Amino acid sequence: MADSPKPAPAVKPANPNFSSGPCAKRPGWTLDALKDALVGRSHRAKPAKQRIEKCIALTRELLEVPADYLIGIVPASDTGAVEMAMWTMLGARGVEMLSWESFGDGWVTDVEKQLKLENVRVLKAPYGELPDLKSVNFDNDVVFTWNGTTSGVRVPNADWIPADRKGLTICDATSAAFAQNLDFEKLDVVTFSWQKALGGEAAHGILILSPRAVERLETYKPNRPLPKIFRLTKGGKLMADIFEGATINTVSMICIEDAVDAMEWGKAIGGLKAMQARADANFKVLADWVAASSWAQFLAKVPAERSNTSVCLVISDPEIKALSDEQLAAFAKAIVSKLDKAGAAYDIGGYRDAPTGLRIWAGSTVEASDLKALTAWLDWAFETEKAALKAAA
Repeated sequence: MADSPKPAPAVKPANPNFSSGPCAKRPGWTLDALKDALVGRSHRAKPAKQRIEKCIALTRELLEVPADYLIGIVPASDTGAVEMAMWTMLGARGVEMLSWESFGDGWVTDVEKQLKLENVRVLKAPYGELPDLKSVNFDNDVVFTWNGTTSGVRVPNADWIPADRKGLTICDATSAAFAQNLDFEKLDVVTFSWQKALGGEAAHGILILSPRAVERLETYKPNRPLPKIFRLTKGGKLMADIFEGATINTVSMICIEDAVDAMEWGKAIGGLKAMQARADANFKVLADWVAASSWAQFLAKVPAERSNTSVCLVISDPEIKALSDEQLAAFAKAIVSKLDKAGAAYDIGGYRDAPTGLRIWAGSTVEASDLKALTAWLDWAFETEKAALKAAA
């Protein structure tokens, strides 16, 4: 007779939203947070522009962005912000492309096949690892993701970037902002999106430029057409008003209000350090569970390189690992589905291009108590599905 199914845990996460983007809203969020959003108003109207300016000011204050760096709200999420930087700045000198997961791979494709730049060197590592950062040539421009959202691998710090570099550093920081230490003095372009960092709404990106990046924009004219939403200069001069609240195209005032709400929450709990501490504490909950787990391990191999936001796990149980790729994918999907149907965890499947596994957001808007509750549900789902697999054999 088959063993009786193990009963489900008694306590569910109070908020089962563990998606890696959009990630969970800040604790206590309700639609009432948006009640004062300036809907039905032009984003160019004085009160709307003031709200956009407040959003930019909060970004500077909370992220501790240097005073001489510019901050703009741009179209098309983090993707749009990265593309703007690459299309307007790359080509002035050689380019180093660092890639170790899906989004980095995407930037390589765009540089090689869309921009069709010639002097490009790609430093690539498999999922779970970083490329050799010591071999990067900073005489060239360097494009990299700070935190690999789909692999759970991050750069541990910016010590590998020299202060006297000749090229620009273009950093896709979308799942690192507000959770990891971004050394702005080592970064010339920083991009992120509210939905990854703050649980914000989609469609808008943040573009942060150093004085060196501005100099590049004003001294280099790419030999290619630039769509309107990519243009940052006019007559060889930076369109400074983009970084003063006059956005390139219409922004959603609901999204603006939501971002302001999230950042005001961040300030209220103690600012950047407090947000980082929450993400670190959340990661520790998962790390402690993984250390004791008989079936799960981190995709990221080096502890110092493990993301504290997009935590990627693979199944290490020998019997399950021995399954075919198709069977393993079906097994992982069954775990995700079971937890979804139970209302214990939503959207925790690994990224479609990544090795089969799970991906759990642990950034500052998530509560550690919810992650603690989740771990018991993860074990239950795994054991239940493994028992069902054996019974069917």
